[in-house]
Amino acid sequence: MAATFYNLNLESGLKKLDDYLLARSYITGYQASKDDLAVYAALSVAPSLEYVNVARWYNHIDALLKMCGVTEEGAGVNIGSSASAAEEAPSSPPVSDQKAPAADDDDDDVDLFGEETEEEKKAAEERAAAVKASGKKKESGKSSVLLDVKPWDDETDMQKLEETVRSLQMEGLFWGASKLVPVGYGIKKLQIMMTIVDDLVSVDNLIEDHFLVEPANEYIQSCDIVAFNKI
Repeated sequence: MAATFYNLNLESGLKKLDDYLLARSYITGYQASKDDLAVYAALSVAPSLEYVNVARWYNHIDALLKMCGVTEEGAGVNIGSSASAAEEAPSSPPVSDQKAPAADDDDDDVDLFGEETEEEKKAAEERAAAVKASGKKKESGKSSVLLDVKPWDDETDMQKLEETVRSLQMEGLFWGASKLVPVGYGIKKLQIMMTIVDDLVSVDNLIEDHFLVEPANEYIQSCDIVAFNKI
């Protein structure tokens, strides 16, 4: 089922898109695709920093186009010029249902798109400056993080592995969609999304202090950050 957006150059359309991108890095899936290009092209100008999620996504896609282009097909997206109130809300399949990247190129592709660009850093600095200039107290930021959690071998119980990951609960940590991705020789890795409050959760500490020690390391061989985006 394709995602659908209307009136992207109007305040109502941008607000719907901003809400949609709150916990997503891309329009569909875990890497930039032609769906992102379709929405990017539908925006006549760069979005205002008022729409922080749209601005973050727009700057990221703009940087990717300048660096290497986008070739992933995507799951499909529809762009319209008007809609009824019932139709305005964007719809898309759950994140866990998106097509998995090819096993051979998985790590390289996701790592590339997960890099923070100079444009993203500049956008973050501009948002901070805008908040400071307005005299408003800056709220604690949030980030959307995609993790690769790898088992020891093909005999590892992946259901137990995911249960072990999700059993970690702390203030400022919210688990999202997940899926199993083949990596070869019958082995699959767990890809899982999470949203964190930056001031409360350190992803590096989370991995080192909880996932790579007993009892979690009975199932988890390694855990890597493959995408990290401010929201």
